Amino acid sequence: MTGMTSSARPLLNRRLAEFGTTIFAEMSALALSTGAINLGQGFPDTDGPEEVREAAVRALRDGRGNQYPPGPGIPELRTAVAAHQQRRYSLSFDPDTEVLVTAGATEAIAAALLALLEPGDEVIAFEPYYDSYAACIAMAGGRRVPVTLRADEGAGRFRLDLDELRDAVTDRTRLLLINTPHNPTGTVLTRAELAAIAELAVERDLLVVTDEVYEHLVFDDAEHVPLATFPGMRERTVTIGSAGKTYSFTGWKVGWVTASPELVTAVRSAKQYLTYVSAGPFQYAVAEALALPESYFTAFRDDMLAKRDLLSAGLEEAGFRVFRPSGTYFVTTDIRPLGETDGFTFCRALPERAGVVAIPNAVFYDHREEGAPFVRFAFCKRTEVLQEAAKRLGAAFQTRSGRPRPVGQGGPVRSTRSRRTA
Repeated sequence: MTGMTSSARPLLNRRLAEFGTTIFAEMSALALSTGAINLGQGFPDTDGPEEVREAAVRALRDGRGNQYPPGPGIPELRTAVAAHQQRRYSLSFDPDTEVLVTAGATEAIAAALLALLEPGDEVIAFEPYYDSYAACIAMAGGRRVPVTLRADEGAGRFRLDLDELRDAVTDRTRLLLINTPHNPTGTVLTRAELAAIAELAVERDLLVVTDEVYEHLVFDDAEHVPLATFPGMRERTVTIGSAGKTYSFTGWKVGWVTASPELVTAVRSAKQYLTYVSAGPFQYAVAEALALPESYFTAFRDDMLAKRDLLSAGLEEAGFRVFRPSGTYFVTTDIRPLGETDGFTFCRALPERAGVVAIPNAVFYDHREEGAPFVRFAFCKRTEVLQEAAKRLGAAFQTRSGRPRPVGQGGPVRSTRSRRTA
């Protein structure tokens, strides 16, 4: 039969059988088909600094990076990454042996896990976790062991239970996969929490991969502290960074790894058979971006803080319970005050109901029931777009008495929809 194999064996290998089309593709398609404002996928709707974009244009015109760049990344970018780590965190890395440029943070995570895991090794990760973590662990033949960050309504944040983390470690645990600032909850691990994680890693001789792509987006009194700065962690930690989130050029896919020479060599051994190299001209631009003055990072953070507060206030007024994030550019909400309990059903109806797209947090959980009532919105959009989204949500979920209206009641709110602001 044309297009079919002669065997009943499934085409997709069993490691990836649980992974279908990502929720981001589904929700972005809904945004396009309905004209809804897309606050689901985390990409900005404006470009980053003009001088960084022009640096990429110069590299293209000057013929720099138009052919294969060096496998570890261009020297200028590796030097800039090392200088950034030294300047901000007093972490010293040799650009030649301890820095590796990757095709975004996603490839860095994949390469690290493929390189460092043997089949059957256990990996502890904090759920909810970014969906590529589960897929990358599966591709490496590892077994993921979730430790759940749980909502603390009184504190307005999600918290790590350190006792639960310690109890999750077994003789089969090989690696801790840490994400701070944390996507999707916006939690930023404290110094005390990080110190406890470091102590555990040293005590049980664990490797650690830390995803720190939102390092420049921390708010209020939160502080980003790299795990590699703690005693005993420099030699066992693979730290992952990225230009996409900090400079609003997510399509460039420029990320990096910093670690000991032995760990970088291991990660590079896997990375060279994934993309081999990528983003040649953009590497030159990111090297310049990393040297921008502190005023850029301050202005960037202040802008996102204002947008966080704008969207959070709108969501609260619409009846959501809001967990204002300490980091990242995502805000998690609880839909139970709206009379809803199923984030999937809620998010699939939301584009027609309110003209806004969000992501159900349950997709980031192994324990789906833990994430069922939570929904994530991205606020890395233009102010006028966030204002319009807040207006639509308020119109959709507030009755004249001011009480929330469940998503199943009332017809679609289409009169406020505009493709121009989507």
